Amino acid sequence: MADSFAVPGFGPPDGERGAAPAPARPSAWSVSALLLAAGDALSARFGAVTVRGELSGSTRAASGHCYFTLKDASGGAGALRCAMFKRAAALSNVPLQDGLQVELRGRLAVYEARGELQMVVESMQRLGAGQLYEEFLRLRARLAAEGLFDAARKRPLPPFVRTVGVVTSTAGAALHDVVATLARRAPHVQVIVYPSLVQGADAPAALVAALAQVERRNEVDAVLVCRGGGSLEDLWAFNDERVVRALDTLSRPVVSGVGHETDVTLVDLVADLRAATPTAAAEAVAVERSVVLEALTASARRLSARVEQRLQAHAQRLDTAAARLARPAQALGAWRQRVQRLEARHAAALRAQWQALSRTQESLGAQLARAGERVLASRRERHQALGARFVRAAERTLTRHADTLRRHEQALANLDPQRVLERGYTLLESPDGRALVSAAALQAGQGVVAVLHDGRAGMRVEDVRRSEPPGKPRG
Repeated sequence: MADSFAVPGFGPPDGERGAAPAPARPSAWSVSALLLAAGDALSARFGAVTVRGELSGSTRAASGHCYFTLKDASGGAGALRCAMFKRAAALSNVPLQDGLQVELRGRLAVYEARGELQMVVESMQRLGAGQLYEEFLRLRARLAAEGLFDAARKRPLPPFVRTVGVVTSTAGAALHDVVATLARRAPHVQVIVYPSLVQGADAPAALVAALAQVERRNEVDAVLVCRGGGSLEDLWAFNDERVVRALDTLSRPVVSGVGHETDVTLVDLVADLRAATPTAAAEAVAVERSVVLEALTASARRLSARVEQRLQAHAQRLDTAAARLARPAQALGAWRQRVQRLEARHAAALRAQWQALSRTQESLGAQLARAGERVLASRRERHQALGARFVRAAERTLTRHADTLRRHEQALANLDPQRVLERGYTLLESPDGRALVSAAALQAGQGVVAVLHDGRAGMRVEDVRRSEPPGKPRG
């Protein structure tokens, strides 16, 4: 079969013209008629053709038809658009993978909707991987041998991300998808964009510079590297060794969202988490706001219950202490009764002795009377000294317990919430009367009630700034 053909009229070459005269051509073609005539000429001139090349830009439509571009495997600039319809695609066992070298058999045609030359593929055979794909496999094997893709090196994402760094192009749809997804799911997460080229010869250096800026500024909790789908050539910047090693040395967890679900790059393998698309990467990097709010609400309920339990326990202890403080007065009364009983007993004894001495006074005479007086005086002094000792001991005990009672009363007064408010503190409550003890329970624009020592005031929150917990590293 000859390799050349005559362009004018798409007729046969001069050496193959028959004797029959060519049919008359119209003086001016319509576009559709010209494209139809060109398609008929191609079909008649070439028939079934076989061509070899490298797959690029492969897609499979929902209808089952496959569309791709066949490029020169030798690096030439030629490119041929191809269509393989559902029936032929179902019979083919060759995967549509960019970079594969294949041999196609089919027929040439003109796609009238765009006036483009295309090949309708009837069969496909795999010849081997293309140069880019072979380079991809070699680099992947070398980096894997160094351990860059080991699962043990993967870092978990922070449970609650506050700031996300996005390394991508500002002109692509990937950034819009990420920002829209985070705004919908986690509006509390701040997004910082580090612009970079994501395609072309300058893209690897731009990606490395953007990642270096992420590391230098040290202002995000996690990094998201993303771009939309494309051919192997379009995504080649994400297979560059410089980019892979820059990601490996990054101190922040990395989520990759490069291309579509079927696209796999070396960036996906070195990242701590690989997502199928940029949207999926945004969903993976931040917990949904409603989930966080539910967890915070549950924590607040548990904290409130624990505080209530502690308050009740302290109230019981205070009641017990107050009951104990009342007992010294009872003990003092018991001591008084004992002293009175002792006084009564000693008085009775003295009276008995005095009566005995009185009965024997006449017989003993004056000497015995003086002796009785001395004994009586001695016993009286002893009784008085003993009574004074009992009284002093009782007074000391009463004073000690009274001091203890005053200290407890002062401690109780210091625990009085009203005293705390009088010292200048203010208690915040929600409109329904719940105490607000954490900045996490506040939102801008929320109405609150300030309880002061001499009244209450309605207020509205203008801004909420949460302080860093002591000892917690930033970032």
